[in-house]
Amino acid sequence: MAATLCLRLLPQQGWLPLTQSVRHGSKAVTRHRKPVHILRQKLMAVTKYIPPTRLVPPGAYPSQTSRVQEESPFALILKKALQKLFQECRMLAVVQNSASNAEDMMMLKYRLHKHGIRVKFFPNKVVRSFLNDSVYSNMAPLFSGPTVMFVSEEPRVKEMLKTLRSSPQMTLLGACIDDTLLSVDGLVSYSKLPSVSVAQGQLVSGLTMLTSHTASLLQRHPAYLSALLQQHVKQLSPDAAGPAAAAEEEAT
Repeated sequence: MAATLCLRLLPQQGWLPLTQSVRHGSKAVTRHRKPVHILRQKLMAVTKYIPPTRLVPPGAYPSQTSRVQEESPFALILKKALQKLFQECRMLAVVQNSASNAEDMMMLKYRLHKHGIRVKFFPNKVVRSFLNDSVYSNMAPLFSGPTVMFVSEEPRVKEMLKTLRSSPQMTLLGACIDDTLLSVDGLVSYSKLPSVSVAQGQLVSGLTMLTSHTASLLQRHPAYLSALLQQHVKQLSPDAAGPAAAAEEEAT
């Protein structure tokens, strides 16, 4: 009986559901825009509205030619001062001033003045205008924001770095030493170099040592040659012939 119920409940082969979903495709577009007739195109081109040119009186609008803005006399004076600084000073450092008050700046000036370093203030616009027209154009990106210049006639890099350690609000950006642009790492490496007097002393001592060594080498060979010649002369002398013959007889 169970088998009969299973046969009745199971669907027969080829059984299909009563409802089926049929998907219909989209209809083809049958309405296309007809091309415009050639005569209509010509008529539209001839009758197209062309607005008249606007009559502008002369001087109503600014001229298209670029105007050259003349610099103020004060800016020219500052440029001359900058040119004099770059000609006379061998070290020009650019430092960013981060909210330093007047008292801290006065103390910093005093500490730097003891080492022969001066503090100069110039507007960034004037400095960039001067640098863009000179051989120091690579220094122009350093002058952004509140900046200060440390200048000295002789490179005082070691003293400057030591003084800046006590002023955290002053950040060193770079410097130009002997017409060479150096980064902060380059300045630290430059400060570790010996002074000119020490380098000259090391050079003189090295040259003296090489000279003495060369002189000893040149004197060694003649002295050795003269000793050999003296020994040869002694062997050929008649006084030394007798002992030499006796020594040969004893050996035989």
